[in-house]
Amino acid sequence: MYLHDNTGLHVSTNGHALALQLEQLVAQWPQPLEHLVLLARSMGGLVARSALHAAAAAGRRWPARVDDLVFLGTPHHGAPLERAGNWVDVVLGATPYAAPFACLGKLRSAGITDLRYGNVLDEDWRGRDRLARSPDRRRPLPLPAGVRCFAIAATTGAQPGDGRDRLFGDGLVPVDSALGRHPSASRTLGFAPERQWIGCGMGHLDLLSRAEVCAQLRPWL
Repeated sequence: MYLHDNTGLHVSTNGHALALQLEQLVAQWPQPLEHLVLLARSMGGLVARSALHAAAAAGRRWPARVDDLVFLGTPHHGAPLERAGNWVDVVLGATPYAAPFACLGKLRSAGITDLRYGNVLDEDWRGRDRLARSPDRRRPLPLPAGVRCFAIAATTGAQPGDGRDRLFGDGLVPVDSALGRHPSASRTLGFAPERQWIGCGMGHLDLLSRAEVCAQLRPWL
């Protein structure tokens, strides 16, 4: 089954909606449900983490059915392009002649501004100016307990650590962000080494169609 969410909404708003939809899906499934596997791409991975947290807090049943959760190029710790966009807002807003262009920058959706640091919870954004420049104030949220979690990252470089890898990652999401790595131990997601994989010579959108990605998913699942 496929799900397309409204990326204009906050990640956590979509997380609450997904939590409810999955509860209804499990209740209405026409035969006993044996396995539930979530395969999430890009921002969808943030929504999946948010949904699992929201469902657990609400006492919903479906999280207990989730066996595997796979992230494809998910910006767990944000994407540089959104942070760059926020800097552009600040710089242009300080220049009277460029103020109209700063207004255009502020049209970025709530979901896109959540990508600055990888917000997944309501408290990560509620009561704050989402367009204001600010440090990372997210509440650390670990991977869900009892679920096998896998992370796939991509890099345009020929190998991890080369110049293109360090500068561009997959073109949108850095490898460290996709693999949940962070300088702070409390924010590091801690994927098991055997549940991580980096695809070289591919960009963010390639994760949807490259045979190498499918070949990695098959033995995992």
